[in-house]
Amino acid sequence: MSTTANERPTGTDTRMKAVVANEYGGPDVLRLYSAPKPTPEPDEVQIRVRASTVGPANSAMREGRPLPVRFFSGLRRPTSIPGDAFAGEVAAVGRDVTRFAVGDRVFGTTAPESGAHAEYVCVPENGTLELTPAGVSDAEAAAVADNGLTAMLFLRDVADLRPGQSLLVNGASGGIGTFAVQLATHVGAEVTGVCGTRNVDLVQSLGAGKIVDYTTTDVAETGETYDVIFDAVGRGSFTQFEGALSPGGLYMTTVPSVEVLLDMARTRLVGDRRAVFAATGMKPTGIRKKYLGELRDLLDVGEIRSVIGRRYPVAEIVEAHRYVDTGHKRGTAVVTID
Repeated sequence: MSTTANERPTGTDTRMKAVVANEYGGPDVLRLYSAPKPTPEPDEVQIRVRASTVGPANSAMREGRPLPVRFFSGLRRPTSIPGDAFAGEVAAVGRDVTRFAVGDRVFGTTAPESGAHAEYVCVPENGTLELTPAGVSDAEAAAVADNGLTAMLFLRDVADLRPGQSLLVNGASGGIGTFAVQLATHVGAEVTGVCGTRNVDLVQSLGAGKIVDYTTTDVAETGETYDVIFDAVGRGSFTQFEGALSPGGLYMTTVPSVEVLLDMARTRLVGDRRAVFAATGMKPTGIRKKYLGELRDLLDVGEIRSVIGRRYPVAEIVEAHRYVDTGHKRGTAVVTID
């Protein structure tokens, strides 16, 4: 259940701190605001948010660009508190809730709605919500709920990645990319990571068998081809990577540009290489819930780990967005809400 940005609080006990943007634009449009604290419905859990995340998708929603994102964030201006990934503890439960209790540490996502860049958020008991494994911090759990879940959905639900297939991850040192490398390696795929020089060691440590340093090498000129190319930062294009796709290969991107939407339509009709964009938040709740449970199990036994690049208190949300907007984010940028 998301909270609208332009609602007004009615009393001290019903107020909370939240991030809002009343217009589209750069990081400076973001500010802290005293918003209404959401009250759980009978089947909902109220969560005291301790950590959330900021990534390129949040920047796109803030800017309203590319234009297709406005179908999710609001046609004329942002309409709700941003953010969808969270980790924290259960503060209250609806009368019909049986799966969670007050005090439980949990993590998950509000998608397809938003509202996680706030002190409190309410989500359905049967939504995309899991208990946080012991020994895992809120920051690490929030990173999994955001970037880990996105990587899992693309690799499993979109690509149906299988052992022995070759995968190129563009942006392998970023939030989604670091999880994509680990999850693909876990599946048994042959993983090549694209990153800058300073992140080569990191991407290798996550399991990538090969590295392409984009500061010295153009992927399109290596002569290598791949069954799947995952543009985890959404800064490339199908045209740019088409020559590096094997026959029947798949190009996936996390950003819904007009160009990729046209490429999707064209590649359905012509040729055997396809372009695909998928909105993680629009996937059925059952699928997201299933994959978050699998990620929790992998996290619990140490098969995957979160790479936290930087942490910002929510009061520095503008600086967090400026960092993400550089396009050189390492791992996940976490916002702490205390």
